[in-house]
Amino acid sequence: MHGRIKLPSPALTVASIALFVALSGTAVAAGVVPLAKRALSADTLKGKSPAALLRDAAAQPGPASSAAGLVTVKTQADSVAAGQYKETTIACDSGRKAISGGFWSDGAVLGTGSRPMGDTAWQYGLINLDDARGASATLYVVCVG
Repeated sequence: MHGRIKLPSPALTVASIALFVALSGTAVAAGVVPLAKRALSADTLKGKSPAALLRDAAAQPGPASSAAGLVTVKTQADSVAAGQYKETTIACDSGRKAISGGFWSDGAVLGTGSRPMGDTAWQYGLINLDDARGASATLYVVCVG
C-alpha cells in the first residue's frame, strides 16, 4: 500500500510565497543596479564632477525641510480647580488644521477625552482627582497647513 503525500499546510504555503517574493526582490534590485550605473554616464552628468553634483543636490529643498514648515505645535496654559471637571479647547492658527493633541499636568489630572473639534481645534476633558488643591495643565495641539 502506497502512502499518500500530504499537502503542505497553509502556513508553509504563505511562508514559501513570502520567501519567494523576498528573494525575487533582491534579484530584481541586482538587475536594476547595473542599469542605474550605466545611466550615470558623462552625458547625464553634463561635465560636472561628483562633488559639484552633491553640492547641487544639497542645495535643493528636501522633504524633511519642506515638511517641517508645515507642522506647528501650539500650547496653552490652563488650570483645573480641586476636585473639578473641565472641558477646554485649543485652536490652531487661521488656515491650519488640527491633527493631534495632548496635555501635561503637574497634579493628579486625568484626561477623560481628547478629540478634534471640527478641522481647526482640539478639545480635552480634564478632571482633577485631588480634592485639596488645584492643578495647572499645559494643552497641546498639533497643526498642519
